[in-house]
Amino acid sequence: MIDRYDWPRIDQFRNRTAELRRIEAWWAADSPEPLAVSGRRRVGKSWLLHRAAHGKPAIVLVADRIAPGMQLDRLAAQLAPHLGVTPRLQSAADLLRTLFRLGRDQKVLAVVDEFPYLLGTTAAEQDRQLTEVQAVLEEERDRSRLQLVLAGSTLSVMESLQAEKNPLHGRTVPLRLRPLRFTHAAEFMPDDDPETRLQRYAVAGGMPRYLAALTGRPLLEAVTDQIVDPYGPLFNEPFALLSAELREPTTYLSILSALAARPQSVGDVANALHVPAQRLTEYLATLEELHLVSRHRPVGASSRSRSTQWRCDDDFLRFWFRFVHPRRGDLEAGLDPRDYVESQVAASMADHVAPTFERVLRDWIRARWGAEAPEVGGWWGPALHPLRRAGTRFTEEIDGVALDGSSVRVVAEAKWTSAPMDVDVLRALREYKIPALVQADLEVGEAAIVLAARSGFTVRLEAAAASDPSVQLVPAAEVLAAV
Repeated sequence: MIDRYDWPRIDQFRNRTAELRRIEAWWAADSPEPLAVSGRRRVGKSWLLHRAAHGKPAIVLVADRIAPGMQLDRLAAQLAPHLGVTPRLQSAADLLRTLFRLGRDQKVLAVVDEFPYLLGTTAAEQDRQLTEVQAVLEEERDRSRLQLVLAGSTLSVMESLQAEKNPLHGRTVPLRLRPLRFTHAAEFMPDDDPETRLQRYAVAGGMPRYLAALTGRPLLEAVTDQIVDPYGPLFNEPFALLSAELREPTTYLSILSALAARPQSVGDVANALHVPAQRLTEYLATLEELHLVSRHRPVGASSRSRSTQWRCDDDFLRFWFRFVHPRRGDLEAGLDPRDYVESQVAASMADHVAPTFERVLRDWIRARWGAEAPEVGGWWGPALHPLRRAGTRFTEEIDGVALDGSSVRVVAEAKWTSAPMDVDVLRALREYKIPALVQADLEVGEAAIVLAARSGFTVRLEAAAASDPSVQLVPAAEVLAAV
């Protein structure tokens, strides 16, 4: 008889409501297909699975990066109290067969966390093991009430389980955990004001483990101890992340370093790395599969548009590549991390947070105007032709644009600076940026203009907005509190 699982840290669990609801629905449906839960390290996957197991007849097993024989012996010892005898396990298939037989007389939840560590390191070895696992599933699952969860943080392996050529293709139910959005991450920072929450979020990148490390004390102090200090637990985190997924991470590190500075085209990245652009295609595709970068077009652009930019999607990686990676050798050689943070990082923190605030502002626009303008994103494109010919302006960018088809409903600018937003932001929109939208064949009409700022607005801008009903001045705190 398998006892109900008791997780002692259940009171510390936060959020993941949607993911937990999906697991509960899968459990209630008595699904015979294993649930395949994937998520990169530190995203909160293990905590979610412990929370899902709490109160159920459950066994939670966690694999590790150790020799296969030692690994299986350790798992066999964990199963011994449930079986009354220590099973002889020689493969992942043996482990699953044993679990299925535990569920023949009782509905049981079995979680095998870090499942990829049981499959070996070579593609041939993994394929052989998965073929054996498939055979066990076909043989045992219809005779058992076991509901099996296979979880892992090695995304390349976990996502390959769904590939058509994989032996488990179509035999698992996928559930992918992603970093938390700002609105959900706020639950990890209940004692902070909205501005401080955003700053922490812009460093942690929505990863629960990082958020936990950076809360409870002043941000720069936590950044120093946790990330910038060579003895800090997150100092080498990007290397650990990439090494778990990639055999030769050097080129990937260089690409991420370039994109952490700013969104760029393939050509820009190639120039930064001094390599032909065509060589980067496969690397970018791999990073995109790992959800570390993504490609974007200006909102409203067709799929044939050549104005594609690649972005680093992870705020923690943006921070690390901007502030830690360039000085990593100096920090390891004795550069005082506290002095470095106070003299260099603190002065540039607002500039680092700005893209995160722009993204949150787009979420705010989506929540308010999504029904009438479902397409929301950033926009960039050529400046007005006469200005380009004169050499005075070449490109225009707008932080947020909401579209209904080709009709612009909202244009927005976000400023995360210590100085109030001035009227020149509105003037640039009116004189240069909105006309560039029209030049790009978008219909502006009576679009709302949203200006969001961290430090308020100058008297001149407030006066201009008071005389223009299309302009809305929104304090950053209002945006952050609403999303």
